[in-house]
Amino acid sequence: MEQKMVKNVNNTEKIFAQRMEKHQDELRWLYMELYGNDAMYAELCEQMHDYYLKRSTELKKRDIKKEKNPDWFKEKEMLGMMLYVDNFAGNLKGVEKKLAYLKECNVNCIHLMPFLDTPKGKSDGGYAVADFRKVRPDLGTMKDLARLTEKCHENGMNVCMDFVMNHTSEEHEWAKRARAGEGEYMSRYFFYDNGDIPARYEETVPQVFPTTAPGNFTWLPEIGHYVLTTFYPYQWDLNYRNPRVFNEMMYNFLFLANQGMDIIRIDAVPYIWKELGTSCRNLKEVHTIVRMMRMIAEIVCPSVILLGEVVMEPEKVVPYFGTVEKPECHMLYNVTTMATTWNSIATRDIRLLKKQMDIVSRLPKQYTFLNYLRCHDDIGWGLDFDTMKQWGMEEPSHKRYLNDYFTGKIADSISRGELYNDDPVTQDARFCGTTASMCGIEAAGFEGNAEKMQTAIQEDLMLHAYMLTQSGIPMLYSSDEIGRLNDYSYKEDPDKAADSRYIHRGAFQWELAGKRNSKSSVEGQIFQTLSRMEQIRSQESVFDKDCDVYTYDVHDDSILCILRQKGNERFIGIFNFSDSKKTAWMQEEGTFRDLITDQTLELKDVELPAYGFMWCKRM
Repeated sequence: MEQKMVKNVNNTEKIFAQRMEKHQDELRWLYMELYGNDAMYAELCEQMHDYYLKRSTELKKRDIKKEKNPDWFKEKEMLGMMLYVDNFAGNLKGVEKKLAYLKECNVNCIHLMPFLDTPKGKSDGGYAVADFRKVRPDLGTMKDLARLTEKCHENGMNVCMDFVMNHTSEEHEWAKRARAGEGEYMSRYFFYDNGDIPARYEETVPQVFPTTAPGNFTWLPEIGHYVLTTFYPYQWDLNYRNPRVFNEMMYNFLFLANQGMDIIRIDAVPYIWKELGTSCRNLKEVHTIVRMMRMIAEIVCPSVILLGEVVMEPEKVVPYFGTVEKPECHMLYNVTTMATTWNSIATRDIRLLKKQMDIVSRLPKQYTFLNYLRCHDDIGWGLDFDTMKQWGMEEPSHKRYLNDYFTGKIADSISRGELYNDDPVTQDARFCGTTASMCGIEAAGFEGNAEKMQTAIQEDLMLHAYMLTQSGIPMLYSSDEIGRLNDYSYKEDPDKAADSRYIHRGAFQWELAGKRNSKSSVEGQIFQTLSRMEQIRSQESVFDKDCDVYTYDVHDDSILCILRQKGNERFIGIFNFSDSKKTAWMQEEGTFRDLITDQTLELKDVELPAYGFMWCKRM
């Protein structure tokens, strides 16, 4: 027995040494280029080894298995769902009890929205972390988290979490000690004893929340200093010029990975590095840091993949994939496409969406996007206004139109929701609401109009069908599968009332989920059709990650047509973004089968009802 243990230890050390050897030259080069500190680099390597040794046997086996299939997360069977632990099931133990429901939803990747300890009333929805190694007490413990990830793995499910590395809460131990005047900890943030340098930053750095949190600095009168707070005054930006910050945050990263995480979402990636005289966005040092993170993960926990949150236009997003030789993030959010999707609904015009999908389709196939209709956040109208201007759509007026449409202020709008960060000066704002409410299910229910309800359900399902057709990984927002409406009760909670994003962060309504098997209910119509589409996607080879994907011109700006080709297999998805009957002008050779209805048909000048859609595969 003792001899076997020694052999296992030696093998374990050999695996670590091999991974380290693969990356150490580049890792050391980048670290020294950024920090020039041998001692801190040596400490980092020592700690990486320590976290590797602490990694459980089961997770190490998982690492080896996924190393053999590094593209495991790109498989067509992948389907994610993002959820808040408390809203969904009360606490982490509650989520464990609901795994059967998630499997019924065909979900095999759950994104647990922020669950680490945050101060009540100053949490920013969980993104103001006070302790990276402590679960919020009302949600459970780290032991509960590790048990949940273990149970998920036993059920063939992956787990994703947020890693908020740009800032900490003002209640974090580092911030408390910095506020007390300890120089070591003040150096981990950006402190200035007068307004000269902050004023120079403000000249070039845009404001994230100009209405609710204007400016990029907060004055702390008790210590007579300004501190950099890009997002909210209670979120202090970390100074990654300090190698201690980088090292300690990497140790937090590895600690969390060792709790059984499969995907770690890096929050606010473009903001990580700050440089006076710049926008403090997308600086080259950010890419150095993300590249080092990628290598550290591949050495210590190679089954963990990085999901980058980069809320930027496409040309600024793609660099965060890195290169084939030196990759950075494994996946990125398809943020622009999400916003453009809703623009297409409001305008009944898919031209901009088609253009963006063409750009994505031309990218290397190893670049993987995470696609979604809605998420925990607001919708910012970061559209390609240079292109839209050529079509007569000016930015200020068009943003106002979109916000008026989705808040139901326009006569023909069926959408309901609320504005977020409404700026009376610029008249700019973002939008909040659930998929179902944006599609008109809320308005139709309020009016008791059965015809409008069927149209709204059709719009909801069409959008989900379109999302499932895209290349990349589809991600549902919890309770979209049952058509949850806006939750206005957040206005009664003083900790939430000022943040309209809580309109789509309401508690999961299990009584509605109970109706999912009823074909006559709204919930059942959405759940059952969506489930069928998800199963088809997981089974049909035309949805494989290596398919060629193109848009298809059908000579109507309201109809988006997506072609997926694999060898001789040909699939065409047709989606009517209009609230009126339309014709897709096309003359396809051969006979097709609609995968959803199982109907056999020819694709020759196909008529679609309002928000109609088809999934057609050539026979």
